[in-house]
Amino acid sequence: EVRLVESGGGLVQAGGSLRLSCEASGVRFADYSIGWFRQAPGKGREGVSCIRDNDETTYYLDSVKGRFTVSSDVTKKKVYLQMNNLKPEDAAVYYCALDLIPGSCRRDSMDDMYDYWGLGTQVTVSS
Repeated sequence: EVRLVESGGGLVQAGGSLRLSCEASGVRFADYSIGWFRQAPGKGREGVSCIRDNDETTYYLDSVKGRFTVSSDVTKKKVYLQMNNLKPEDAAVYYCALDLIPGSCRRDSMDDMYDYWGLGTQVTVSS
């Protein structure tokens, strides 16, 4: 059984930083795409970033470029999302997701139909 568990969310002031972690079990990390998504109250889900483990291709939503960094540790089966200079509009529940198709993460876009999802971690940014 594939299981994804996010951690690292919390309350931070605007301009602050958080590092989200996503730990996977029940799956071998290689050749998959891991994505980070977020959903704010009253808004649709949006893809924030993703990483493709076989060649470390990454993608970032325009609004987070230069502020967020995605990385992976294959040995620990973890993916991280370092979020710097957080803004109130970044506040949302953040989810990590795994897709069995590595091509779902591309340099200029990412799919939004991933195979497995975590339960999410709340990020709150105060102004």
